[in-house]
Amino acid sequence: MPFSPTLRLLAWPATAAALDFWARLRHVVAGALRTGRPLALWREPGAPHPRLLVARSLEAAYTGLPPALDAQAPAGFAFFPFQDSDHNPAFFLPADVQYDLAEPAAVAVAPAARELVPSLTAWLAHAPEPAAPLAWHYSPRPAPPTAPAAAYEQLVRQGVAAIASRQVTKVVTSRAATRPLPPGFDALTAFRHLAGQHPRALVSLVSVPGAGTWLGASPEILAEVSADGFFRTMALAGTQPAVAGQAPQAAIWRQKEIEEQALVARYIVSCFKQLRLRDYLEEGPRTVAAGQLLHLRTDFEVDFKNVPHPAALGTDMLRLLHPTSAVGGMPKAAALGFLQQHEGYDRAYYSGFLGPVNVAAPGISRLFVNLRCLQLRPEQAVLYAGTGLTIDSDPLREWQETELKMQTVGSELMRGRAT
Repeated sequence: MPFSPTLRLLAWPATAAALDFWARLRHVVAGALRTGRPLALWREPGAPHPRLLVARSLEAAYTGLPPALDAQAPAGFAFFPFQDSDHNPAFFLPADVQYDLAEPAAVAVAPAARELVPSLTAWLAHAPEPAAPLAWHYSPRPAPPTAPAAAYEQLVRQGVAAIASRQVTKVVTSRAATRPLPPGFDALTAFRHLAGQHPRALVSLVSVPGAGTWLGASPEILAEVSADGFFRTMALAGTQPAVAGQAPQAAIWRQKEIEEQALVARYIVSCFKQLRLRDYLEEGPRTVAAGQLLHLRTDFEVDFKNVPHPAALGTDMLRLLHPTSAVGGMPKAAALGFLQQHEGYDRAYYSGFLGPVNVAAPGISRLFVNLRCLQLRPEQAVLYAGTGLTIDSDPLREWQETELKMQTVGSELMRGRAT
C-alpha cells in the first residue's frame, strides 16, 4: 500500500541503486541503530512483505496508556510489557520514518520528523557495509534467572494446588531460558527466516533503548480493528505438537486442553458483558497450526454498526483484555498475584502486546500477544514460554510444552547467521 501523501519521500542515492530490498532495509536499520533510535520491523499474517518503522527519538515515543484504536490515533507501533512498571515501560513508537517494499525506491518521513531529513539523507548516502554487525539496543537489566526442569515442575505443582484450593480458576506459569548466540548470528537474517516459516504469525523485530531487542513470531491476535468496520479478538489456548502428514483437524484433544481453551473464551465473553455488549459473532473452537504446534482457537467478531460508541470499543476491550487469561489466568487479580509470588522472574515484554496502529491506513490496528519470542543480549538470547494450568495439569508435560514452544524462535539461533 502506498505511503500517505502527507509523508515526504527521500529517494535512495545512486550508490544504492544496485541494492535489493533487504540490503536497503539493513542500511536504514543500521543508520537508526547507529544514531540510537528506536525501531520496529514486522510482517503481518498473510502480508507479502515486511514494514520498517523508525521513531525520531525515544523522547518522541508515547508511554503509559494504550493507544486509542480508532482512525484518529497517531500512526505508530505499540510495544507493551506484561505489566507496566518503571523498568518495563510501555512504548508507542510514532511512525516517523517508514520503509516498505510498496515504495522500494524511497524512504518516507513524517511531517513531525522533518528535522530528521538531513540525518536520514546521510544514512542513505553512507557506504553500505553488508557484513558489519548491527548495534542493537540491549536492556540494561541483568538476564532473568532461568528455571531448570525440577524448578518449573515444582511451580506447576504449586499452580495446580492453588487451583485445587480455589485460590484461582486457572493460572498461566512461564519460564525463561538462556542460549548462547552462535558466531555470526544476525537478527535481521533470523527475522527473514521466521517470516518465511510462519506466514500466519506476526513476525517482529523490535529494538528500543532501555527495553532491548526482541524477536518473535506470535500467532495470537489480542485486538484488531479492521478497515471494514469490525473489532476482532481470539481465544488461543491448548497446545500439542503437529504430526507430520496429518491435517490439524484430525488432532485429538485431552480434556485439560479443552477446558483451558474454554476458560479463555469465557473470559473474552465476560469482557463483552462488562461493556454491555451482546451482539457479537463467536466461531470455534477449531484446531489451528502455528509452526510445529497445534492450538485450539475461537474467533470473536463485533460489527461496529451494532455498537453505541464504536470509537471506544477497541480501546475499552484492550484495557479489559490485557493481560488476558491466556497469559495470566483468572480471576485476573488472583492469578497475577500468584505469579508475582511464585514465578520468580520478570517477564518484561514477554506476554505483553505489540503491533501496528494506523500504519497501513487510518482505522486499521492489529495488536498481538508477544509470544514465541526471545530477547537479544550481547552474547546470548533469552527465550520465554508458558503453559496454562488447570486441575489436570501434569508437571512433566507442562515442562515439555515449554520446550516445544521455545523451539519456534530457538531454532533460529543456528540459522540466523549473516548472509
